[in-house]
Amino acid sequence: MARIPLSRLPGDRVLVVDGDVRRELTLGELPAYVREREVDAPRWVWDDTARWHPQLLAAGVRVARCHDLRLGHHLLRRAPAVDASLLEGEQSGHWDRLGPSAPSDPGLFAVDDTAEHLRADLEDARQLAAVAASSEATRLALLLAAESSGALVAAEMTYAGMPWRVEVHERLLRELLGPRPPRGARPQALEALIGEVRNALDAPGLNPDSRPELLAALRRAGLEVTDTRAHSLRALDHPGIAPLLRYKQLAHLFQTNGWAWSDQWVRGGRFRPSYQPAGSTTGRWSSNGGGALSFPAQVRPAAMADDGWLLVVSDVAQLEPRVLAGMSRDRALAQAARGADLYQAMVDDGAVASRTDAKLGLLGAMYGATTGESGRLLAGLTRRYPAAFGLVEDAARAGERGQVVRTLLGRGSPGLGEAWDRDPDDPPPDADSQARHRRAYGRFTRNFVVQGTAAEWALCWIADLRNRLWRLGGTGPLESRPHLVFFLHDEVVVHTPAALADAVAEQTAAAAATAADLLFRDLAIDFPLSTSIVRSYAEAGKPGAAVESAGE
Repeated sequence: MARIPLSRLPGDRVLVVDGDVRRELTLGELPAYVREREVDAPRWVWDDTARWHPQLLAAGVRVARCHDLRLGHHLLRRAPAVDASLLEGEQSGHWDRLGPSAPSDPGLFAVDDTAEHLRADLEDARQLAAVAASSEATRLALLLAAESSGALVAAEMTYAGMPWRVEVHERLLRELLGPRPPRGARPQALEALIGEVRNALDAPGLNPDSRPELLAALRRAGLEVTDTRAHSLRALDHPGIAPLLRYKQLAHLFQTNGWAWSDQWVRGGRFRPSYQPAGSTTGRWSSNGGGALSFPAQVRPAAMADDGWLLVVSDVAQLEPRVLAGMSRDRALAQAARGADLYQAMVDDGAVASRTDAKLGLLGAMYGATTGESGRLLAGLTRRYPAAFGLVEDAARAGERGQVVRTLLGRGSPGLGEAWDRDPDDPPPDADSQARHRRAYGRFTRNFVVQGTAAEWALCWIADLRNRLWRLGGTGPLESRPHLVFFLHDEVVVHTPAALADAVAEQTAAAAATAADLLFRDLAIDFPLSTSIVRSYAEAGKPGAAVESAGE
């Protein structure tokens, strides 16, 4: 497979290295060149997918494969199986500092000067050499390919956008908050709730958005409180608590998904957030803007398919426990994962007395809740599933020793020093503080290995699904075919012509099976999907919406 590095040059020009041929193109010439070469399905190599692919999509060009050098550089820098010195060379310091492109970037080449003209061909050669020299070259190559495919998915989801009915969104806001207020003012519903809270607490000038003021008012009312978080307030018995909780809920909606949010992030009937692939240390995505990974229930009815189209919503049942079974190659837990409900299978296997015990024990092992009820269950579960429970325990002990850990495909955890966000001007920590920090880091590494591998499985899932949807959709542009419009850890949403909805559901399940085969090879692990075919995202998971709940 050919690799074609693209590098930015001064004067809005592009350096193309295609085999032994080096040529320069203008920005205007690039889409036609990519379209012509795409027939041979090369792998396009560039600094940041978010800076290149949107412009190509706007010109009607969609690429099948790429290598995202920014993501690859940061991944390989931290990978335990990689000799990081092989990444050193010309401009490598700039690659170390290169961050994700921001949603405010007005054009393809609007980046800071230090990263303006990075040579993609030089960095690509270093990354290829670093992978080839690694003892885990095959796994790392798969991870890099999946990471880069995820970047293509992210760019395409922003470009195509989630279908969004602004009129529905505004109707929901009016029903909940009242008419749109002037800039800087609160909606009527919030002002009314503030009045109720002030009266109940006998605090006429209270600003409920001020934590110190609210704490003082609650204490003057005779309530023993140490914070103003919602779960703490729910435990209090006072007539001011109910309107206060309602105020907090609606104020959050107003601030995060109100009229200003719609003005900024919804364009042309589409919600177009900015995704950040590998935005967390485990490889999970985050958001550069728009709240891409959060759809509050109050506004989900606005996420509605176009006329003649439907949304196919699929989520994976018990993703992380299934991944733990696969990566640990624990045959007994893998057998429990052969079906729709892993927890119930553990009960049927005689490992625990109830489904609740199964869930509590597994989640406790993965997240470090090793005392109390979870701790009581761990001893028996460790005897029944020694490889799985031993894997997370070993990761925790490694973390407590200050060692880094790795995912199945080779992503490395941040070191103990990176995880400890301490002011360098502070005095050195005492022995007790260091011990507490090491235990906390051990809890982090315990979960890192599983959550990071689950992120790898999900990347393989959406990478394969992206290509399946493209082949399913005929010959039109991206937005005329079935296409991904939402992804959150273990859930995807596809916008599809109604006639192809059933086929999309089938391909989504097939892609999940492919991801399992890629990561776990000969160990059979089911990844069953709960799939709904709906007009509105708010309908997903409701009775009558589910059309499939089976893995392959």
